[in-house]
Amino acid sequence: MKPAYIVGGVVILAAVVLGAVSFANSLTPYVSIAEARNAGRSVQVHGYLKEELGYDASGEYRFVLTDDRGDEMLVVYRGTRPANFQQASGFVAIGRFDPEAGVFRARKLLVKCPSKYQQQSEEYQRQRATEAVP
Repeated sequence: MKPAYIVGGVVILAAVVLGAVSFANSLTPYVSIAEARNAGRSVQVHGYLKEELGYDASGEYRFVLTDDRGDEMLVVYRGTRPANFQQASGFVAIGRFDPEAGVFRARKLLVKCPSKYQQQSEEYQRQRATEAVP
């Protein structure tokens, strides 16, 4: 076998391994608040606003996130509060838990707004229920 084929195979194998490792590191799994505290890596946490604390002196926005299990976590976000923050039906905070500070440092906030289609569906169901009653 020619040495060029061996070198080429090694280069291709190294590229595939590097690509797989990079892809695995870029994944950000959804976890609960309790799991986020122990994850040690970047994760996504879904929850609901419990308390809005506003901006602190360093310009970081702070609020308390709670999940379906009742766990709570202080979230710190450096950036502008999303415009529809108050109307949100839920949030996804993407970031990493800082055990030294005891806070979740979010690098991105996703706001889940109530769907206008859900509201229309509820109105449609009410209308259908009143039509069905003789």
